[in-house]
Amino acid sequence: MKTFETLTLMLVLLTAGNVCSAQINNTNVFTPISKYLGKGDAESLSAWFADNLQVSVISQESPASKTQARQIFKSFFASYPPKEFTITHTAGRSNMKYALGTMIAGGERFDVTIFVARKDSTYLIQQLSIERGQFRPSARMNGR
Repeated sequence: MKTFETLTLMLVLLTAGNVCSAQINNTNVFTPISKYLGKGDAESLSAWFADNLQVSVISQESPASKTQARQIFKSFFASYPPKEFTITHTAGRSNMKYALGTMIAGGERFDVTIFVARKDSTYLIQQLSIERGQFRPSARMNGR
């Protein structure tokens, strides 16, 4: 009887562990990242940066350290204060994911691409790109 109870307890603990693990793995890494992009919060966003990452802002592409990237985005947000950010598409595998989004900032539309990779028990941004949107209204369309 004692063996049966021990096996039952082990089975319950293993099942509970798998449920907790699944919940951690299903957490959407892009939720907090989206929040910080939408607020223009470079400080909080940088907590998600890998030690070194690829940064592209309005066609200026370069590898950057976490500190350099924080400064690049702080400068971008100062010039283009975000009004909103929306994720439009996500995909990936268990160890690498990407998201496409749209940002309205400084009166312009920007296309955002985010690549994250799993490191230990969390995901970190490996690449972050903010480029002017492809479909901007022309001066003629604005009545000028």
